[in-house]
Parts: sequence; structure tokens; C-alpha cells
Amino acid sequence: MLKIAVDCMGGDYAPLEIVKGCVLAAKELGYKIYLVGDKNRIYQILETSGEKDNPLLEIVHAEEKIEMNDPPSNVLRKKNSSLYVAAMLVRKGEADGLVSAGNTGAVLAVGKFIVGAEEEVERPAIGVALPNPKGKTVLIDVGANVDCKPRHLVQFAVMGHTYAQEILGIKNPRVGILSIGEEEGKGNELVKETYPLLKNTKLNFKGNAEGRDIYSGTFDVIVCDGFVGNVILKASESLGFAVVHLIKEEIKNSWLAKLGTLLLMPVLNNFKKKADFAEYGGIPLLGAKKPVIITHGRANAKAIKNAVRVAGKFLNTSFNKKLVENLKALIPEGEKV
Repeated sequence: MLKIAVDCMGGDYAPLEIVKGCVLAAKELGYKIYLVGDKNRIYQILETSGEKDNPLLEIVHAEEKIEMNDPPSNVLRKKNSSLYVAAMLVRKGEADGLVSAGNTGAVLAVGKFIVGAEEEVERPAIGVALPNPKGKTVLIDVGANVDCKPRHLVQFAVMGHTYAQEILGIKNPRVGILSIGEEEGKGNELVKETYPLLKNTKLNFKGNAEGRDIYSGTFDVIVCDGFVGNVILKASESLGFAVVHLIKEEIKNSWLAKLGTLLLMPVLNNFKKKADFAEYGGIPLLGAKKPVIITHGRANAKAIKNAVRVAGKFLNTSFNKKLVENLKALIPEGEKV
């Protein structure tokens, strides 16, 4: 039976929505869930929902919590925080994976320094699967690392390749490096130096990817520095909210649009499902020894349940084993870290 530790005090709607999500995960997935946080508050929620005696739900008390504005370094000092305690359950082997909707920087810190990275991985990276007309494009890194060196981006490419292949089911993923032009030789120094290294790997490297390629489906994996990737991710999220808001405003101003909306409702619901972060659950810290799933700060119960599901998928596919194999097989010996 898979065992997942969930930080119940992280996120805007903690602990209520987090605990409700754990209840859903236990019911639908059959995993053992460690609910880490204030035992009294968690118990009250379980009692209200009639789940206090569920053997798949176990409360692990933690007196403190990491605030959203806490610097990431604080998590390593707050050893009684829900996030730190949850990470230690994974480190000790009592849990198989970690889920948190808390401070992203803090989750990254425990992922790197408490859960730890695979020996072959120099820097764990965050990979996110973005929708495109043909399926998904993995963008990596989207915030775990800034000021990267070329060898780091080569490892990110292998991580993204493994994610696309093992988790998304994409055979022989097409890999690109994000640049300002598709021609070889375009880009900043980091891109120019990384390009020949990627070309020399056994990856299905297709060259430079431009910004327009992120959502077009031209590439299956696009590699970039974490600073750039995080800006893209945040801008994309903001654009999504803006588009939805503008559509709603237009509908309000026209009775004809309101009528049309009724006819388009199935299509709009389908679109919402594809764009809704709650459907995806969370994004993984690739390269960590055990699954570390970072979900949105506004995560509701559905998002938490799906984040637990994502952790389980990584465990059931033996992702890390395949990643280590790929790092050895796809990168030439002279280029290995």
C-alpha cells in the first residue's frame, strides 16, 4: 500500500480543504495518508466528515506551520512545522511521497535537503505539463533553479524526456531548448553553450524552440533556466485568468452571447477541465529521491486528491529508476556531471 504524507497546514484553504482532499484520496485511491499538522483541527474536520476512524487516515501532529511569506530557509529551522515533519516521514521511509500546497520555496527546500536528490542528479527541477492542441508539452525548469550551467540544462532535458515518456506516455519525445530564434546560434550564452551538448546526447533533440512553440505542440519537452520558466508559468496563469474574465464580461453585455453560452456550455466545461489546475493536482520536483508534489496555494479538496494521485503515479511507474537509467544512457560519458 502506498503511503503519502500531506502537509495539511500549507495553502490558502488549509487545513479544511487539504483534509477533505485527503479523505477523497483515501476513498478513491486506497492510499494510506498521513495528515500532518495541528492534530486538534484535523481531528475536528475528520469527525465532522465522519472519517475519524478511517484506518487509511492517520494524523501526525506538528505544532508549527510555514507561512506563505516565510523565506525558504526558515523551513530548515522550523523542525516542528507541518512541512518539515511531513518531509521527515518521507526521508525516514515511513511515507513514500510528499504533497504540499504551501510556500513553494519552502517545499523546494525540503525536497532538495530533507527528502534529497538522486545521487546522479545535481539539481532537481520542476517540470510542468502544459496543454497544447495535440496533448502536452513539458516545460522544465519552471522555478527550482536560477543561474544554471549548461550541464544542468542537459540533465533537465533528460528529466523532461523521462517525464514525457513515463508519465505522459509520449514515445521518443521531441526535445528543444527555449531561445529567441529557431536557428542554431541564436540565444544567450547559456543557450548557445547548451545547444551542442544536447545535440551530442541520445535524446530526440530538435533544436531551438521559440516562445510560440510552448503551446503549439511542436515540441514535447522544452528546456529552460528556472528563472525564465517561472516567468512563463506565471504569465501563462495570469493570461488564463484574464481571458476568462474578458469572456465573462462580454457575455454579461449581450443577451445573444448569453444564449450562445448555453449552447456552448459542454465545450466551455471541457475547456475549463483542461485548463483547471485542480484537474492536474500538482507539479513534481523531478530528481528528488521520492515524489515531492507541489500544488497550487489555492488548492481545493479536488486538487489535493489529484496531487496525491500524481504522487502515486510516479511511484507506480518507477519513475526514478527510469530517470537514473536515462541519465546514464542518454548523456555521453564525457558530459556527465
